[in-house]
Amino acid sequence: MNVRTNTAQVVGGRACHAAVTGSVLLLTLASSASAGPNEQAKRIYERIAGEPPPPAILTQMANAIIVGCGSSGCAPGSPVLATVAQTATSAAGFYNVTLKNLVIPWTNRDQTVFAPLNDYAATVIGMVRDDVAFNTALSDDILYTVNAPGLPAPSAANNSHYAAAEANGIDLSTTLRKTTQSGTYGTPVEATAGLITTRAAASAFFINGTNRAMFRFTMINHFCGDMQTLMDTTRPTDRIRQDVARSPGGDSRVFLNNCVGCHSGMDPMAQAFAYYNFDAASGQMVYTANQVQAKYFINAANFPFGFVTPDNSWSNRWRAGANASLGWDPTLPGSGVGAKSLGQELAHSDAFAQCQVVKVFTAVCFRAPTSTADQQTVATLKTSFKAGYHLKQVFQQSAAACPGQ
Repeated sequence: MNVRTNTAQVVGGRACHAAVTGSVLLLTLASSASAGPNEQAKRIYERIAGEPPPPAILTQMANAIIVGCGSSGCAPGSPVLATVAQTATSAAGFYNVTLKNLVIPWTNRDQTVFAPLNDYAATVIGMVRDDVAFNTALSDDILYTVNAPGLPAPSAANNSHYAAAEANGIDLSTTLRKTTQSGTYGTPVEATAGLITTRAAASAFFINGTNRAMFRFTMINHFCGDMQTLMDTTRPTDRIRQDVARSPGGDSRVFLNNCVGCHSGMDPMAQAFAYYNFDAASGQMVYTANQVQAKYFINAANFPFGFVTPDNSWSNRWRAGANASLGWDPTLPGSGVGAKSLGQELAHSDAFAQCQVVKVFTAVCFRAPTSTADQQTVATLKTSFKAGYHLKQVFQQSAAACPGQ
């Protein structure tokens, strides 16, 4: 009898707990679904700027929502919310915190946010602020510096200019100045390729090695996929370099079933970087026009009959096979000379646009777009982004898509 009574009490307790939990969940969902103008405005601002809005700004945003959608607020994805979000993308915190924290991991091999401000990050922040078409980010002769007194001059040999700006707490939303790599660093115009040829990228991805790191991290940062997600063993092997052994450990199957998957696509495209190196002694990127860097010939004895790099011409073998699904621009030739034209090839792909939108959505909505509804939202955002490649607009529209969640 006592056992039954105790069991009933336990079961009853669980039922009561479940009921309470269910009630809390329903209240939470109801609150989320019926978020009013103040709550929507507050969440939009916080998601973008990384801090609560000042009272006057909150009132301004909430009133705009009331005028546009009524006192109950707007439905997620409303153009009114996207317009209201423009106030948040004008906030200093958006540039100094949200954008900086998003971009800094792209600039180093450890992919950590705990790295100094640098020219790569400053250039992304400036491009977003000024609505510069982001599909030029991997090809243009572009650089943003900090226009503030007391800073060391920008230098191709060190990061002191940007580190000092960060140490002094200088507001990037008002002080970034658009300039060129050729004018600031003396890089030949034809050798400039946007973020790829910033000092930060060169110091992280052109140093030592075989320059394949630059291609790999460009894929990670701007295609949202590491090499193992891009493997395709059906591509021709004729441009795989000599340093890749054809029978690792004496087993050719390893080469055919694994190595080929990455190198058959990567090596023909990484050839675009054949004239680049980063000299640790001088602290700056080196570009040797018409002369292939020695790193392209290391470990030639691994397979002497492999490809010997003659110049910086490149070819995209991924336009066919499984990676044709990355959505390459049919108006581009799919081959070219140098990093600039390769950057254009990469940044005009559908995968590039998809990656930028997913990163922004995840940063603003605090979740990856895994649900069907979120994936549909991302598809809509991507279509809008490709109309002008304005990344700031993606932040605004993403915040509008999840204002009460």
